[in-house]
Amino acid sequence: MDKVKLYVQETMNELLYKVTWPTWEEVQNSAMVVMISSIIFSLIIFLMDFIFGANPENGFFQGILYYIYQIFR
Repeated sequence: MDKVKLYVQETMNELLYKVTWPTWEEVQNSAMVVMISSIIFSLIIFLMDFIFGANPENGFFQGILYYIYQIFR
């Protein structure tokens, strides 16, 4: 039980005195970078899926794979 108590004390000591925590501005900037990059990646994946995916229910554009599948039908 003493080992567990020592572990918790050392962990608290390290978190309080040895860890360099980011400032609020740094956290906000990092969060903005993550959100913007997530939006960009999701748009890229959406466009790739829309262009290359086979979607016969879509009346506007069925996708490149749909037309390739029609060739080998």
